[in-house]
Amino acid sequence: MTWGYWLAVAFGGAVGAVGRAFVASQLPATTGFPLHTFMVNILGSLAIGVVWALLSRLEANMTWSAFLMTGLLGGFTTFSSFSLETLQLAQQGQWLTAGTYVILSVLLCVAAAGLGVSLVRSMG
Repeated sequence: MTWGYWLAVAFGGAVGAVGRAFVASQLPATTGFPLHTFMVNILGSLAIGVVWALLSRLEANMTWSAFLMTGLLGGFTTFSSFSLETLQLAQQGQWLTAGTYVILSVLLCVAAAGLGVSLVRSMG
């Protein structure tokens, strides 16, 4: 990969993170339901579908993909990547793989977050 590729990822990631904070700041504060994350994940998933389809149609180079998909949308929400990968598996007829990916991702990621919290709390 070239320096241009890595800079595109870095710049896109910065823009995406700011975008996530902006969207969160525009939503009402809620208690009990994580509305900010929920909305960002939905918007990011919609955006990655649009961007992937457009980049595929335009046969765009890897730098644009790095900026928009890995950087911008990755900084905005990695859930968009998860959603697109699941969709692609389903579209390829790999329903069992897609389902396994969804179930294992949710269960293992929640468990990993819990383990991380437990590890820190056990240190006193």
